[in-house]
Amino acid sequence: MTEKDYEKLANLLYPNALDTSFYINKYKPRKVAGEVTRIAPSPTGYLHIGQLYQAVIHRMLANKTGGIFYCRLEDTDSKREVENAGEIAYDMLVRFGLKPDEGYCGEHAEIGNYGPYVQSQRTEIYNSFAKELVKRGRAFPCFCAVSEGKEEILQKREEELEESGDLEVKDPCRNLTLAEIEVNLKAGKKFALRLRSMGDPNKTHEFTDAIKGKKDLRENAKDDVLIKSNGIPVYAFAHIVDDTLMGTTTVVRGQEWFQSLPVHIELSKAFGFKPFKYAHTPSICVIDETTGNKRKISKRKDPFADVRYFLKQGYPTTAVVEYILNLLNSDFEIWRKNNPTLPYTDFPFELKKIGVTNPMFDFLKLNDISKTIISKYTAEEVYNCALSWAKEWNEKDYEIISKNKAVLTQVFAIDRGGDRPRKDITKFDEITSLYDYVLPNFKPKFNFELGNVNKQNLAEFLIDYSAQYTLQADNSAWFENLKQIALAHNFADNKTYKQNPVAYAGNVSDASKFIRLAITGKENSPELYSIMKILGEAECKKRINHLIKNLKN
Repeated sequence: MTEKDYEKLANLLYPNALDTSFYINKYKPRKVAGEVTRIAPSPTGYLHIGQLYQAVIHRMLANKTGGIFYCRLEDTDSKREVENAGEIAYDMLVRFGLKPDEGYCGEHAEIGNYGPYVQSQRTEIYNSFAKELVKRGRAFPCFCAVSEGKEEILQKREEELEESGDLEVKDPCRNLTLAEIEVNLKAGKKFALRLRSMGDPNKTHEFTDAIKGKKDLRENAKDDVLIKSNGIPVYAFAHIVDDTLMGTTTVVRGQEWFQSLPVHIELSKAFGFKPFKYAHTPSICVIDETTGNKRKISKRKDPFADVRYFLKQGYPTTAVVEYILNLLNSDFEIWRKNNPTLPYTDFPFELKKIGVTNPMFDFLKLNDISKTIISKYTAEEVYNCALSWAKEWNEKDYEIISKNKAVLTQVFAIDRGGDRPRKDITKFDEITSLYDYVLPNFKPKFNFELGNVNKQNLAEFLIDYSAQYTLQADNSAWFENLKQIALAHNFADNKTYKQNPVAYAGNVSDASKFIRLAITGKENSPELYSIMKILGEAECKKRINHLIKNLKN
């Protein structure tokens, strides 16, 4: 075809589309020195932990460089769209402290001058740029029955290797004459728009990924679908158009998109655009409990794939974000140790420090970070966070926590503050079980092993202690009193005592342990004297006597 033929074809396919110059002039280049990054959730389900992982990168990159982080909703897959999923995804970003600076804002009006930020509202823009590609002879209508969408492309990409033998795919419709195309259009046939690929699959060029480093890429030689027959653009086309007009500087996305990079680069050049900087992130993995093999986090198998899981469990959102930063930059842990009071946003985050291997999700590490963060809260902050969590997620716990503020705040205050604060709270769904012993109507259950301890000897010690102890003294005097009573008793069974009488006579550690069990029903708790002060002498003696009765039965 000649240039005039291409122009005529463009007008046939998109007669009402504006010239691309209208949009290029409308969306002026951003006057910002830093990086412009974006997250583009699809409303086909919940916000995945992998998307939160990438959102942390976007937010930190924009913060570090004085740039902008925006949100674009990719809602072109109407068949799989879940009601309110877009709003939920945006809400999750906000609640995890990763609120975008502009763009799609869920149920609120969008912010910014580069919208619409919802792809389904950008059809006219896509038509204009589709028309431009046809004019340039770089796109053609395909009247074949099947065209690929985002999900099909993703599935196919997962199955293909970069060195696949299927390196060159030319669509039969690329050779249709203008007259043949006109006949199909007059017959009312629907068409998909395909890229007229110009690459040589035997040629490679060097490409530098911000995470993967230098890589050799083959040129694209596939006539990929750009716009489906229903007029909806596929990811590749919408990505190039939207990120160009919205001023994105660095595209951060999952490594599954790396295989499609050649077509994205060719498409950018076909428009005459400068290709973006790309950063393809590794995928967070777990060990499969069935096979024992490493695998990606699964929506079907792993409940924490949905980031709402962490809210429901009562993790502080900051703990989840700081854990993700640990996965992204290995020196974050050292930085946090050296800067315990600074916000994580002060961390000197770098793309180049992200590893190329897939990190493993480790709940033990997340729990450790969460404990440390909660240990720095004041008692009032712990109470308010627990109450807020319960109000949203657990009606029963909310009733308990809301009615027992005074006593819970007192126990939260024990050993709080200082250089070595107590770290017994991992998440807020533990509160009512962790501190049930200060709540009304508590009845301890004694399911512990006595080991070498003689039941009769232990009962005699508890009887003696219950009769003598007082909480009027301070902690030191109270402990000295406990020690003196313990020294007068032997807890071990007779056989063990005869073998080593020194080791088992007057064991203060055992004495403390069994009083703690009598008072709290647990082997571990905050400082015992303070708990007993909160409960009062009468309640403490009542509980000690309850254990004595259990030992005698």
